[in-house]
Amino acid sequence: MYSITFAVSKTNSMLYYITGGERSGKSSYAQRLALQLSNTPYYLATSRIWDDDHRERIDRHIADRDDRWISVEEEKEISKVVKKDSVVVIDCVTLWLTNYYMDTKNDIQLSLSQAKTEFDKLLNINATIIIISNEIGMGVHATTKIGRKFTELQGWMNQHIASHADKAILMISGIPVEIKNSK
Repeated sequence: MYSITFAVSKTNSMLYYITGGERSGKSSYAQRLALQLSNTPYYLATSRIWDDDHRERIDRHIADRDDRWISVEEEKEISKVVKKDSVVVIDCVTLWLTNYYMDTKNDIQLSLSQAKTEFDKLLNINATIIIISNEIGMGVHATTKIGRKFTELQGWMNQHIASHADKAILMISGIPVEIKNSK
């Protein structure tokens, strides 16, 4: 097991970006970090429930968290539920973007514009935000046009978030690799 040695900035405003492939350990890492920074962190779930398998996955994530966590669900307007001076894990960008993508009928430019506008609102909140995303472009090439467009959307949004992050971590096989440290 590895230890987490991050310090929160004096203003208590901090953006951690945690990315990696599926099952790379992103959520576990983010949750351990949040618990080091707060006794009562928030867990902001962005997912819609798409099917029974997805519901089971969500239930597993909920079971991983104990009673110290304050759970919040918000599909799109995440800035409205992030409280000042809180520590919040946002899980995850991929599912959050999916909501925009589906609601805009797969309009990649409109989805990106709406998501960037919403994300940028987070930058004005004095909070410690730990945002989890997937690096879906590092895997198998999507076989459908809609999948390829979503991969592009995800990549562009990941770049936008990472450019604003104070610290960025790439999770590889459960091991955190620091890829950015601005503070």
